[in-house]
Amino acid sequence: MFDASVLSPLLLTLKISVLATASACIPAIAMARLATVHNFPGRDLTDAILTLPMVLPPTVLGYYIIVFLGRRGIVGQYLWEHFGFNIMFTWEGAVIAAAVVAFPLVYRSARAAFEGVDENLENAARTLGATETAIFFRVSLPLALRGLLAGIMLAQARAMGEFGATLMVAGNLPGKTQTMSLAVYSAMAANNETLANTLVLIISVVCVSLLVIVAKVIKPKT
Repeated sequence: MFDASVLSPLLLTLKISVLATASACIPAIAMARLATVHNFPGRDLTDAILTLPMVLPPTVLGYYIIVFLGRRGIVGQYLWEHFGFNIMFTWEGAVIAAAVVAFPLVYRSARAAFEGVDENLENAARTLGATETAIFFRVSLPLALRGLLAGIMLAQARAMGEFGATLMVAGNLPGKTQTMSLAVYSAMAANNETLANTLVLIISVVCVSLLVIVAKVIKPKT
């Protein structure tokens, strides 16, 4: 039976990663579809910005989040003064941090999936009088679904392992914002190797399981 030192960060990690992935999915898929269908000015720059969280250090992402959404941030100050909403040192802040790092995984996978859809099928639907919305939901989305699911599961795994941005934005508060990654860090800092080994084993098994599922999802049908 897991005690609170294991169960609390595990449940919090699952909660944060699921909410973060869900929050990232819709805007990531929408932007991927837009970038695939429309060749608008600045598309390459937009693509680079949306992909940036994949290459920036997590602490830099955390800094950007604080600058925009912190209590004295560009947007955060308004939210605090008018709604009393503050993301610092809250699990909501951890969700935002994880969503930011998970976003490009969904976006890149979704864009690749949409680019792989046969344009002839979409054009055939247009000649039959289908609207763009109908084409998306009845043609493009079903054909790109495998790639989308793979990206979503990869984003879920990435959100579960987020550390740097979460630490800067949400802190490391046991029972409140301490995820599995932060719990491992705290266990090692306290020289508690038994707890660290348990946490590492659990998160490794979960992430490996997700990667195995991704491999099965993207495996071509024979």
